[in-house]
Amino acid sequence: MVMTTAKTPAVLITGASSGIGFALAEYYLTQGMQVIACGRNRQALQNISGATPLAFDITDNAQVQTAAAELKQLLLDNHWQLQHVILNAGSCEYIDDALHFDSALFARVINTNVIAMGYCLEHFLPLLSRGAQLGLMSSSATYLPFPRAEAYGASKAAISYLGRSLRVDLAEHDIGVSVICPGFVKTPLTDKNDFAMPMQITAQQAAVAIYNGMQRQRNEIHFPGKFTWLLKLASLLPESLLVPLLAKKNN
Repeated sequence: MVMTTAKTPAVLITGASSGIGFALAEYYLTQGMQVIACGRNRQALQNISGATPLAFDITDNAQVQTAAAELKQLLLDNHWQLQHVILNAGSCEYIDDALHFDSALFARVINTNVIAMGYCLEHFLPLLSRGAQLGLMSSSATYLPFPRAEAYGASKAAISYLGRSLRVDLAEHDIGVSVICPGFVKTPLTDKNDFAMPMQITAQQAAVAIYNGMQRQRNEIHFPGKFTWLLKLASLLPESLLVPLLAKKNN
């Protein structure tokens, strides 16, 4: 009889050096999973006690490829099974003057939030085990056309569609896909916002919601519920009513 050793479940989290990613890494550790914490700043990643740091820049395809090779070896050497991958890393910049559209800003956001996610999918997807769950970080901003959000909202809308399409194609491989749509979460990124952020929650609260949604293999993980359901309901209004309500006021 051949004896097999059960593999230890592991999760890979990008953007783990701060904000939601950092909180996710800490929470997953409390749930007994091995955590591969990814980001550009290795020193910051080493502040997550118990996690395995994997430092690379998601916008550099060669670095992502090298990181995936390192991850593959980690999984083999430690007898880990990659059950969850959460592609959380991203950026947010706003178009302050739509009439004088900032194409360089637009390209930066699309490159970080969408193109870089493609690099991660190319190199990390083959390492997922059957029955695994992939989490893609979108946003509840995709529910409505908010002012100044042309770059950020477009990038997150792309991720939402990407997740839905991947869900269809990965079903035969028994890999689920969760599209994650947070409301306002207090992080270093949202601390830069210069507008009201109703029903804002902590990164720790977001981490629990994401973990629970991933465990339940939810197609869409959106939170906090009161806020995101309000946005979903508002999205049913005709654009003739929405645009005047949401339009940026210059006076």
